[in-house]
Amino acid sequence: MSSELKIDFVSDVSCPWCAIGLASLEQALQRLDGEIKPQLHFQPFELNPAMPPGGQDIGEHLTGKYGTTPEQQAASREAIRERGAALGFEFRKEGRGRVYNTFNAHRLLHWAGLDSGERQHALKKALLKAYFTAGLSPDSAEVLVQAATDAGLDPARALQILETDEYADEVRAEERRFQELGIHAVPSVIVNDRHLIQGGQPPEVFEQALRRIAAGR
Repeated sequence: MSSELKIDFVSDVSCPWCAIGLASLEQALQRLDGEIKPQLHFQPFELNPAMPPGGQDIGEHLTGKYGTTPEQQAASREAIRERGAALGFEFRKEGRGRVYNTFNAHRLLHWAGLDSGERQHALKKALLKAYFTAGLSPDSAEVLVQAATDAGLDPARALQILETDEYADEVRAEERRFQELGIHAVPSVIVNDRHLIQGGQPPEVFEQALRRIAAGR
């Protein structure tokens, strides 16, 4: 008999380690198929909530925020690309050109979660692919509507949400809730509201942790 596990995946669509973490978690869940029944929910976290429309050059942003050099950024980008490739996720070799505000993406993800977990999962993957694989802007209404369409959601409804402040209060409330729980880095995976797994862990780490939790250990 399989155990039901509630899994909250707290992340941002502009976070490369979140793309790695999700691909890794998906592999772990495939390995655990039949052993656990996951209820996967994507929760909002903004790495750059004050980012203005149009975003910022990625090199300038990383230097200003972390003090890294272009050489360090290139090495990190290649390491991330290789990790992604090993998990079946494609990062553009040239990397991201800019970093953007992702609040509207989180509003659509909230709406998708009200529709179904499967569509929310599909939208999350479409958004990550649009940004990291295709180099598109998650700040663009056109890109967001296309991602919603690719996830099987109603594009007209998606555009209607983007043209208003719908779900803004709900997303901000969820962001505050997870920050108050101590989540200040992503990806953070919370299982059954009490077990925390942080970072873009290998599939084996997720698999072992989920198996232990399901067994009550």
